[in-house]
Amino acid sequence: MGKRTPLYDLHLRYGARMVEFSGWEMPVQYTSILDEHRAVRTDVGMFDVSHMGEIEVAGPDSFSFLQRLLTNDLTRLKPGRAMYTLMTDERGGTLDDLLVYQLGDSRFMLVVNAANREADVAWLRDHMTGVNVTMTDRSDDVALVAVQGPRAVDRLAQLGIEVDFLRAFSFTSARFQQGEVIASRTGYTGEDGFELYTDGDTACALFQALHDLGVKPCGLGARDTLRLEACLPLYGQELRRDVTPIEASLAPFVKFDKGDFVGREALLAQSEAGPRRRLVGVEMADRAIPRTGYKILQGERSVGEVTSGTMSPTLERPIGLALVETTSAAVGAALEVEIRGKRHAARVVPTPFYRRPKVRLSAAKEE
Repeated sequence: MGKRTPLYDLHLRYGARMVEFSGWEMPVQYTSILDEHRAVRTDVGMFDVSHMGEIEVAGPDSFSFLQRLLTNDLTRLKPGRAMYTLMTDERGGTLDDLLVYQLGDSRFMLVVNAANREADVAWLRDHMTGVNVTMTDRSDDVALVAVQGPRAVDRLAQLGIEVDFLRAFSFTSARFQQGEVIASRTGYTGEDGFELYTDGDTACALFQALHDLGVKPCGLGARDTLRLEACLPLYGQELRRDVTPIEASLAPFVKFDKGDFVGREALLAQSEAGPRRRLVGVEMADRAIPRTGYKILQGERSVGEVTSGTMSPTLERPIGLALVETTSAAVGAALEVEIRGKRHAARVVPTPFYRRPKVRLSAAKEE
Protein backbone atom coordinates (compact mmCIF):
# COMPACT_ATOMS: atom_id res chain seq x y z
CA MET A 1 0.00 0.00 0.00
CA GLY A 2 1.33 3.44 -0.94
CA LYS A 3 1.33 6.61 1.11
CA ARG A 4 -1.94 8.51 1.36
CA THR A 5 -2.47 12.25 1.27
CA PRO A 6 -4.78 13.93 3.81
CA LEU A 7 -7.46 14.08 1.08
CA TYR A 8 -7.57 10.32 0.47
CA ASP A 9 -11.02 9.78 2.04
CA LEU A 10 -12.47 12.66 0.02
CA HIS A 11 -11.17 11.10 -3.19
CA LEU A 12 -13.04 7.91 -2.39
CA ARG A 13 -16.18 9.85 -1.45
CA TYR A 14 -16.13 11.67 -4.79
CA GLY A 15 -15.70 8.45 -6.76
CA ALA A 16 -12.02 8.59 -7.69
CA ARG A 17 -10.21 5.62 -9.22
CA MET A 18 -6.97 5.34 -7.30
CA VAL A 19 -3.58 4.27 -8.68
CA GLU A 20 -0.03 4.04 -7.38
CA PHE A 21 2.14 7.01 -8.36
CA SER A 22 5.66 7.62 -7.03
CA GLY A 23 4.85 5.58 -3.94
CA TRP A 24 1.52 7.33 -3.29
CA GLU A 25 -2.11 6.27 -3.73
CA MET A 26 -3.42 9.01 -6.00
CA PRO A 27 -6.63 9.64 -7.99
CA VAL A 28 -6.14 9.05 -11.72
CA GLN A 29 -9.69 10.18 -12.58
CA TYR A 30 -13.14 10.76 -11.06
CA THR A 31 -15.56 10.95 -14.00
CA SER A 32 -13.36 10.85 -17.10
CA ILE A 33 -10.05 12.34 -18.16
CA LEU A 34 -11.82 14.13 -21.00
CA ASP A 35 -14.42 15.76 -18.73
CA GLU A 36 -11.79 16.82 -16.21
CA HIS A 37 -9.46 18.16 -18.89
CA ARG A 38 -12.24 20.25 -20.45
CA ALA A 39 -13.33 21.59 -17.07
CA VAL A 40 -9.86 23.07 -16.52
CA ARG A 41 -9.68 24.52 -20.03
CA THR A 42 -13.15 26.10 -19.95
CA ASP A 43 -14.14 26.55 -16.29
CA VAL A 44 -12.16 25.38 -13.25
CA GLY A 45 -10.86 22.14 -11.78
CA MET A 46 -8.89 21.15 -8.71
CA PHE A 47 -6.13 18.65 -8.04
CA ASP A 48 -4.69 17.07 -4.93
CA VAL A 49 -0.93 17.40 -5.35
CA SER A 50 -0.02 16.86 -1.71
CA HIS A 51 2.46 14.16 -2.76
CA MET A 52 4.89 16.89 -3.86
CA GLY A 53 7.82 17.60 -1.54
CA GLU A 54 8.40 20.86 0.32
CA ILE A 55 11.90 21.54 1.64
CA GLU A 56 12.68 24.68 3.62
CA VAL A 57 16.19 26.15 3.48
CA ALA A 58 17.01 29.02 5.84
CA GLY A 59 19.95 30.82 7.38
CA PRO A 60 22.50 33.53 6.55
CA ASP A 61 24.02 31.53 3.67
CA SER A 62 20.75 30.21 2.24
CA PHE A 63 20.79 32.47 -0.83
CA SER A 64 24.38 31.69 -1.86
CA PHE A 65 23.87 28.01 -1.07
CA LEU A 66 20.87 27.70 -3.39
CA GLN A 67 22.38 30.00 -6.02
CA ARG A 68 25.21 27.48 -6.35
CA LEU A 69 22.92 24.43 -6.59
CA LEU A 70 20.19 25.74 -8.92
CA THR A 71 20.44 26.75 -12.57
CA ASN A 72 18.23 29.85 -12.52
CA ASP A 73 19.32 33.18 -11.06
CA LEU A 74 17.88 33.77 -7.59
CA THR A 75 18.76 37.48 -7.70
CA ARG A 76 15.51 37.82 -9.66
CA LEU A 77 13.58 36.71 -6.57
CA LYS A 78 12.35 38.68 -3.60
CA PRO A 79 10.04 37.76 -0.71
CA GLY A 80 6.64 36.92 -2.15
CA ARG A 81 7.99 35.67 -5.48
CA ALA A 82 8.61 32.17 -6.87
CA MET A 83 10.70 30.82 -9.73
CA TYR A 84 10.98 27.70 -11.87
CA THR A 85 14.47 26.20 -11.91
CA LEU A 86 16.42 22.99 -12.21
CA MET A 87 19.02 21.20 -10.13
CA THR A 88 21.82 19.48 -12.03
CA ASP A 89 24.82 17.30 -11.29
CA GLU A 90 28.42 18.03 -12.25
CA ARG A 91 27.88 16.58 -15.76
CA GLY A 92 24.79 18.73 -16.33
CA GLY A 93 22.32 15.87 -15.87
CA THR A 94 18.96 16.89 -14.45
CA LEU A 95 18.45 15.83 -10.83
CA ASP A 96 15.07 17.55 -10.57
CA ASP A 97 12.99 20.46 -11.77
CA LEU A 98 11.35 22.49 -9.05
CA LEU A 99 9.86 25.73 -7.83
CA VAL A 100 11.74 27.89 -5.35
CA TYR A 101 9.77 30.32 -3.18
CA GLN A 102 11.42 33.17 -1.31
CA LEU A 103 9.55 33.27 2.00
CA GLY A 104 11.81 35.86 3.65
CA ASP A 105 15.18 37.55 3.35
CA SER A 106 17.04 34.35 4.26
CA ARG A 107 14.28 31.75 3.99
CA PHE A 108 13.27 29.70 0.95
CA MET A 109 10.97 26.79 0.15
CA LEU A 110 11.77 24.28 -2.58
CA VAL A 111 8.84 22.37 -4.09
CA VAL A 112 10.24 19.17 -5.57
CA ASN A 113 8.88 16.13 -7.36
CA ALA A 114 7.56 13.39 -5.10
CA ALA A 115 9.76 10.69 -6.63
CA ASN A 116 12.89 12.79 -6.07
CA ARG A 117 12.20 14.10 -2.58
CA GLU A 118 14.58 11.83 -0.66
CA ALA A 119 17.34 12.10 -3.27
CA ASP A 120 17.00 15.89 -3.34
CA VAL A 121 17.25 16.12 0.44
CA ALA A 122 20.38 13.94 0.35
CA TRP A 123 21.92 16.04 -2.45
CA LEU A 124 21.29 19.27 -0.57
CA ARG A 125 22.67 17.81 2.65
CA ASP A 126 25.83 16.63 0.87
CA HIS A 127 26.53 20.24 -0.15
CA MET A 128 25.89 21.85 3.25
CA THR A 129 29.42 21.47 4.58
CA GLY A 130 30.88 24.81 5.62
CA VAL A 131 27.73 26.85 4.99
CA ASN A 132 25.48 28.43 7.60
CA VAL A 133 22.11 27.01 6.56
CA THR A 134 19.44 24.77 8.01
CA MET A 135 17.30 22.43 5.94
CA THR A 136 13.91 21.10 7.03
CA ASP A 137 11.86 18.62 5.04
CA ARG A 138 8.27 19.80 5.66
CA SER A 139 6.66 17.51 3.08
CA ASP A 140 4.74 15.42 5.58
CA ASP A 141 3.21 18.51 7.19
CA VAL A 142 2.20 20.35 4.00
CA ALA A 143 -0.84 19.57 1.84
CA LEU A 144 -1.23 21.12 -1.60
CA VAL A 145 -4.37 21.78 -3.63
CA ALA A 146 -4.13 23.20 -7.17
CA VAL A 147 -7.11 25.19 -8.45
CA GLN A 148 -6.74 25.69 -12.20
CA GLY A 149 -8.82 27.25 -14.95
CA PRO A 150 -10.19 30.58 -16.21
CA ARG A 151 -12.65 30.85 -13.28
CA ALA A 152 -10.15 29.98 -10.54
CA VAL A 153 -10.01 33.56 -9.25
CA ASP A 154 -13.79 33.75 -8.90
CA ARG A 155 -14.14 30.44 -7.08
CA LEU A 156 -11.43 31.27 -4.56
CA ALA A 157 -12.94 34.72 -3.99
CA GLN A 158 -16.20 32.97 -3.04
CA LEU A 159 -14.25 31.33 -0.22
CA GLY A 160 -12.78 34.65 0.90
CA ILE A 161 -9.37 33.97 -0.66
CA GLU A 162 -8.60 37.08 -2.72
CA VAL A 163 -5.87 36.37 -5.27
CA ASP A 164 -6.70 38.41 -8.37
CA PHE A 165 -4.01 40.97 -7.51
CA LEU A 166 -1.26 38.35 -7.69
CA ARG A 167 1.09 38.34 -10.66
CA ALA A 168 2.28 35.05 -12.13
CA PHE A 169 4.86 33.34 -9.94
CA SER A 170 3.99 35.43 -6.91
CA PHE A 171 2.25 34.35 -3.74
CA THR A 172 0.51 35.66 -0.67
CA SER A 173 -0.68 34.46 2.72
CA ALA A 174 -4.39 34.00 3.26
CA ARG A 175 -6.69 32.35 5.72
CA PHE A 176 -9.42 29.80 5.22
CA GLN A 177 -11.50 28.93 8.26
CA GLN A 178 -8.89 28.38 10.98
CA GLY A 179 -5.98 27.57 8.69
CA GLU A 180 -3.20 29.58 7.08
CA VAL A 181 -2.78 29.19 3.33
CA ILE A 182 0.04 30.20 0.99
CA ALA A 183 -1.69 30.98 -2.32
CA SER A 184 0.65 30.95 -5.30
CA ARG A 185 -0.21 31.93 -8.88
CA THR A 186 1.46 28.88 -10.37
CA GLY A 187 0.34 25.60 -11.87
CA TYR A 188 0.98 22.73 -14.25
CA THR A 189 -1.87 22.95 -16.73
CA GLY A 190 -1.26 25.84 -19.13
CA GLU A 191 -4.23 27.72 -17.61
CA ASP A 192 -4.37 30.50 -15.08
CA GLY A 193 -4.58 29.08 -11.60
CA PHE A 194 -3.26 28.76 -8.09
CA GLU A 195 -1.52 26.31 -5.83
CA LEU A 196 -2.60 26.43 -2.19
CA TYR A 197 -0.15 25.20 0.45
CA THR A 198 -1.62 24.50 3.87
CA ASP A 199 -2.07 21.86 6.55
CA GLY A 200 -3.99 18.64 6.00
CA ASP A 201 -7.19 19.60 7.81
CA THR A 202 -7.43 22.94 6.00
CA ALA A 203 -6.73 21.27 2.66
CA CYS A 204 -9.64 18.89 3.24
CA ALA A 205 -11.95 21.75 4.17
CA LEU A 206 -10.83 23.70 1.07
CA PHE A 207 -11.34 20.73 -1.25
CA GLN A 208 -14.81 20.11 0.18
CA ALA A 209 -15.83 23.78 -0.01
CA LEU A 210 -14.62 24.07 -3.60
CA HIS A 211 -16.49 20.89 -4.50
CA ASP A 212 -19.66 22.39 -3.01
CA LEU A 213 -19.15 25.40 -5.33
CA GLY A 214 -19.06 23.11 -8.33
CA VAL A 215 -15.30 22.93 -8.87
CA LYS A 216 -14.60 19.61 -10.56
CA PRO A 217 -12.06 17.32 -8.87
CA CYS A 218 -9.46 16.16 -11.37
CA GLY A 219 -6.96 13.32 -11.32
CA LEU A 220 -3.51 12.55 -12.60
CA GLY A 221 -4.86 11.59 -16.02
CA ALA A 222 -6.12 15.09 -16.82
CA ARG A 223 -3.09 16.64 -15.15
CA ASP A 224 -0.92 14.75 -17.64
CA THR A 225 -2.91 15.65 -20.77
CA LEU A 226 -3.10 19.30 -19.70
CA ARG A 227 0.62 19.64 -19.00
CA LEU A 228 1.48 17.86 -22.24
CA GLU A 229 -0.61 20.26 -24.36
CA ALA A 230 1.25 23.10 -22.64
CA CYS A 231 4.60 21.30 -23.16
CA LEU A 232 5.47 21.29 -19.46
CA PRO A 233 8.06 18.58 -18.73
CA LEU A 234 7.53 15.58 -16.48
CA TYR A 235 10.47 14.30 -14.50
CA GLY A 236 11.25 10.72 -15.45
CA GLN A 237 10.10 11.29 -19.02
CA GLU A 238 11.24 14.60 -20.53
CA LEU A 239 13.73 15.12 -17.71
CA ARG A 240 16.15 12.54 -16.33
CA ARG A 241 19.66 12.41 -14.98
CA ASP A 242 20.85 11.46 -18.49
CA VAL A 243 19.05 14.46 -20.05
CA THR A 244 20.34 17.99 -19.56
CA PRO A 245 18.18 21.14 -19.41
CA ILE A 246 19.79 22.24 -22.70
CA GLU A 247 18.66 19.04 -24.42
CA ALA A 248 15.21 19.39 -22.84
CA SER A 249 14.77 22.86 -24.44
CA LEU A 250 14.90 24.54 -21.02
CA ALA A 251 17.91 26.78 -21.72
CA PRO A 252 16.00 29.95 -20.62
CA PHE A 253 16.11 28.59 -17.06
CA VAL A 254 19.90 28.13 -17.11
CA LYS A 255 21.60 31.45 -16.32
CA PHE A 256 25.31 31.18 -17.11
CA ASP A 257 26.01 34.84 -16.36
CA LYS A 258 25.04 34.52 -12.69
CA GLY A 259 28.36 32.89 -11.78
CA ASP A 260 29.37 29.37 -10.88
CA PHE A 261 26.85 26.64 -10.10
CA VAL A 262 26.99 22.85 -10.06
CA GLY A 263 26.90 21.65 -13.67
CA ARG A 264 27.70 25.06 -15.21
CA GLU A 265 30.88 23.99 -16.98
CA ALA A 266 29.28 20.97 -18.64
CA LEU A 267 26.12 22.85 -19.59
CA LEU A 268 28.04 25.82 -20.98
CA ALA A 269 30.16 23.52 -23.14
CA GLN A 270 27.03 21.81 -24.45
CA SER A 271 25.29 25.12 -25.07
CA GLU A 272 28.23 26.53 -27.01
CA ALA A 273 28.77 23.38 -29.09
CA GLY A 274 25.06 22.75 -29.57
CA PRO A 275 23.31 19.72 -28.05
CA ARG A 276 23.41 16.43 -29.92
CA ARG A 277 19.69 15.93 -29.28
CA ARG A 278 16.76 18.16 -28.44
CA LEU A 279 13.22 17.91 -27.12
CA VAL A 280 10.62 18.73 -29.79
CA GLY A 281 6.88 18.57 -30.32
CA VAL A 282 5.53 16.03 -32.81
CA GLU A 283 2.11 15.72 -34.39
CA MET A 284 0.87 12.52 -36.00
CA ALA A 285 -0.50 12.41 -39.55
CA ASP A 286 -3.11 9.79 -38.59
CA ARG A 287 -4.95 8.83 -35.39
CA ALA A 288 -2.15 6.66 -34.00
CA ILE A 289 -1.05 7.81 -30.54
CA PRO A 290 2.67 8.14 -29.75
CA ARG A 291 3.54 6.70 -26.35
CA THR A 292 6.53 6.99 -24.04
CA GLY A 293 9.48 4.99 -25.35
CA TYR A 294 8.26 4.58 -28.94
CA LYS A 295 11.09 4.80 -31.46
CA ILE A 296 11.39 7.83 -33.77
CA LEU A 297 12.74 7.14 -37.25
CA GLN A 298 13.84 9.25 -40.18
CA GLY A 299 14.41 7.15 -43.25
CA GLU A 300 16.19 4.02 -42.08
CA ARG A 301 17.76 5.68 -39.05
CA SER A 302 16.53 5.70 -35.50
CA VAL A 303 16.85 9.35 -34.44
CA GLY A 304 15.19 9.39 -31.03
CA GLU A 305 12.25 8.36 -28.90
CA VAL A 306 8.90 9.65 -27.69
CA THR A 307 9.03 10.91 -24.10
CA SER A 308 5.27 11.61 -23.69
CA GLY A 309 2.25 11.34 -25.97
CA THR A 310 -1.54 11.48 -25.95
CA MET A 311 -4.65 12.18 -27.97
CA SER A 312 -5.01 15.89 -27.25
CA PRO A 313 -8.50 16.58 -25.88
CA THR A 314 -8.27 20.26 -26.90
CA LEU A 315 -6.76 19.83 -30.36
CA GLU A 316 -8.42 16.46 -31.04
CA ARG A 317 -5.33 14.99 -32.64
CA PRO A 318 -2.40 12.85 -31.43
CA ILE A 319 0.58 14.81 -30.12
CA GLY A 320 3.79 13.98 -28.35
CA LEU A 321 7.09 15.24 -27.05
CA ALA A 322 10.19 13.50 -28.35
CA LEU A 323 13.91 13.63 -27.73
CA VAL A 324 15.49 13.51 -31.19
CA GLU A 325 18.84 14.17 -32.83
CA THR A 326 19.26 17.90 -33.44
CA THR A 327 19.71 17.33 -37.17
CA SER A 328 16.14 15.97 -37.24
CA ALA A 329 14.61 18.56 -34.90
CA ALA A 330 13.73 21.42 -37.24
CA VAL A 331 10.07 22.49 -37.33
CA GLY A 332 8.44 20.77 -40.29
CA ALA A 333 10.87 17.83 -40.33
CA ALA A 334 9.21 14.60 -41.48
CA LEU A 335 9.55 11.74 -39.01
CA GLU A 336 7.98 8.37 -38.35
CA VAL A 337 6.92 6.81 -35.07
CA GLU A 338 7.16 3.05 -34.75
CA ILE A 339 3.99 1.77 -33.07
CA ARG A 340 3.66 -1.99 -32.56
CA GLY A 341 5.97 -2.73 -35.47
CA LYS A 342 4.31 -0.31 -37.91
CA ARG A 343 5.57 3.10 -38.96
CA HIS A 344 3.26 6.09 -38.70
CA ALA A 345 4.03 9.47 -40.28
CA ALA A 346 4.64 12.46 -38.01
CA ARG A 347 6.22 15.89 -38.24
CA VAL A 348 7.95 18.31 -35.90
CA VAL A 349 5.65 21.19 -34.96
CA PRO A 350 6.05 24.43 -32.99
CA THR A 351 5.50 24.24 -29.24
CA PRO A 352 3.63 24.62 -27.02
CA PHE A 353 0.75 22.78 -28.65
CA TYR A 354 -1.71 24.93 -26.69
CA ARG A 355 -1.64 28.49 -25.35
CA ARG A 356 -4.54 29.86 -23.38
CA PRO A 357 -6.37 32.62 -25.29
CA LYS A 358 -5.25 36.13 -24.42
CA VAL A 359 -8.79 37.07 -23.44
CA ARG A 360 -8.39 34.74 -20.48
CA LEU A 361 -5.26 36.45 -19.23
CA SER A 362 -5.94 38.13 -15.93
CA ALA A 363 -3.91 40.80 -14.19
CA ALA A 364 -1.04 38.33 -13.90
CA LYS A 365 1.53 38.09 -16.63
CA GLU A 366 4.55 35.87 -16.31
CA GLU A 367 7.84 37.70 -16.50
